[in-house]
Amino acid sequence: MEITAFDIEPVILKKEDPEWKFALGANPNTEGVVLRIATADAEGFGYASATAHMGSIQSTLVAELNHFRSLVIGSRADEIAAIMQHLDRRLRGAPQAKAAVDCALHDLLARGLGIPLITLLGGKIRNEVPILRILAIKTPEQMAVQARRLVDEGYRYLKIKVHGEVEEDVARVAAIRAEVGPTVHLTIDANQSYSPKDAVRAILQMVDHGIELVEQPVPAGDVEGLSLVTKMVPIAVEADEAAGSLAEIYELVSNRRVDAVSLKIPKLGGIRNTLAAAALCEQAGIRYRMGAAVGSRLLSSFAIHLACAMPGADYACELGEFERLLGDPFTGLSVEKGVLRLPPGPGSGVRKINTGRAEAAARENSEALMMTKG
Repeated sequence: MEITAFDIEPVILKKEDPEWKFALGANPNTEGVVLRIATADAEGFGYASATAHMGSIQSTLVAELNHFRSLVIGSRADEIAAIMQHLDRRLRGAPQAKAAVDCALHDLLARGLGIPLITLLGGKIRNEVPILRILAIKTPEQMAVQARRLVDEGYRYLKIKVHGEVEEDVARVAAIRAEVGPTVHLTIDANQSYSPKDAVRAILQMVDHGIELVEQPVPAGDVEGLSLVTKMVPIAVEADEAAGSLAEIYELVSNRRVDAVSLKIPKLGGIRNTLAAAALCEQAGIRYRMGAAVGSRLLSSFAIHLACAMPGADYACELGEFERLLGDPFTGLSVEKGVLRLPPGPGSGVRKINTGRAEAAARENSEALMMTKG
């Protein structure tokens, strides 16, 4: 089971909506790196997300992964813990690059054994999870149209991006609720854009429109402000950017500063750390879910295995954002009527396709989307 290959492939996936934006900015593309690790008998894939606001860009990810190559080549594929320990000793930080290695190693081991990844995680608790889709920042009327389209496709959980202007944000929420009716579950994500006082003021107005949860209302570094908002509003407050490491999650949940935590594989450095984060939340009685990390469906495939193996991941997860990306080099995973199911087959369950087929798949996905809209 000696590892013989460590291949790095930068990728750029175009967004279906080139004007898609949130509180921290806009970008018509999403960048990442596909990592292939192989032995003589099997191969596994991982994905590193290039997320500038979380401190990673594509060129840096490539450099970090190249730095790890010599530590991984020649190692045994079934010694994941030892390999990851070596990477931690070699380079502090670099969670996205380490997540790609960690996921690729898990995928490789599972494929080599001919078993689904979830079997390595202890087996499944559930077969599927409901998916929460994200509404990008636009005018209230445009966001209401987005919401209607997603509800018509079968989604019953929507997350509304807001940007810190209280009156405008409340108008967005009101327009969306009026369009989708009372049975659709709505949450908001401020991406750190409010002050604590404005967050409380906005949330108290949004509650009248049936908002169930608010994600990261204040800057990540303002833990006291986050705690204040949690105490002052009647709905759940969830940490995202403030939950960027196991140490940060421990501080949040042990002091009950939030009601919930969004767990993301790239941010936490891989599958093993994400499982550890879930255990911290469970012991503290804090809710958690698998949050959005926009990129290839390869990335979401690891997250759905985790979501189906974790006892507490029992509410809507943000694992469907690959549906709005074009040119994905992987296939084998799709959301059906608002639900994402465990993919069949060994490893992550998704398959790599060549560049030509990826372009064809993008065209097919786009055509299918247009037919759905029509």
